[in-house]
Amino acid sequence: MKVCIIGASGKLGKYMIQHALDRGDEVVGVCRKQSVPKLDRFKDKITIIPGMTDDPEVIKRAVADCDGVLTVLVPWGVEQYATGTAQAVLDHAEPGARLVFSCGWHITRDGKDQYSRKLIWFTKIFGFVARLFRFADINDQVEATRRVFGSDTRWTVVRGSDLEEGESQGLPVWSRHVGDPILQSNRTRRIDFALFMVEALHNDELVHEAPAIVGRQTTSALAYAAE
Repeated sequence: MKVCIIGASGKLGKYMIQHALDRGDEVVGVCRKQSVPKLDRFKDKITIIPGMTDDPEVIKRAVADCDGVLTVLVPWGVEQYATGTAQAVLDHAEPGARLVFSCGWHITRDGKDQYSRKLIWFTKIFGFVARLFRFADINDQVEATRRVFGSDTRWTVVRGSDLEEGESQGLPVWSRHVGDPILQSNRTRRIDFALFMVEALHNDELVHEAPAIVGRQTTSALAYAAE
C-alpha cells in the first residue's frame, strides 16, 4: 500500500511512519519546510514533501497515487488550518482511497457522546484561552471533521483521549461514543494511537466510523465494536 502521512514530522506522525514502514507500506510524508530535519532518520526510507498541509497544491502532489492518507488535524492558529488541511485531502485524494483523520474526544458525530463535567469545562476554558492568544481554535477542528463526516469518501475519524508516551500496549479499545464504560481509563499511548490510525487503513469495518479510543494491554482491539 502507498500511504501519505500529513503532519509527518510531529510525534504522532513519526510513530505512524514507523508503523507503516513495519507493514511494508510505501510512505510519503508531508510537513512544513522547517520541520523536514525532524524526519532525518527516515529520509532514505520515505518520500518527503515539504509545505504547509493546508496548501491544496502541496496536498495534491503528496496524495497522488496513494491508496491511503493519514491526516493529523491540528487546529493551529485562527485561520482554519485544520479545515484547510481536511478540505485539501477531501478534494485531491484518489477516488476510493482510505482516508483516516485524527482529532480529540471533543469532536462528536451524532451528538450522542456523554462527556464528563471536567472535560466539558477543560474544553471551554482551553478553547477560550487558545483562541484569545491566537494559538489554536478548537472550532476549526469541529468544522474540519464536519466536512469529513459530510463527504462521500471512505473516511474514518479517530478520536483520541489523553495521550502519553511509553511502550506500546497494543491496539486501543474503541467505542462509537464517549461515555461508554469501556473508555473509562481516558489514557492512550501515543505510539498506540498511531498504530490504530495505520491499522484503520486496512480495516473496512471502520469506514464511516468515528471511533473514540483508549489504550489497553490486551490484543486486537479493532475487533471490538460497541453496540
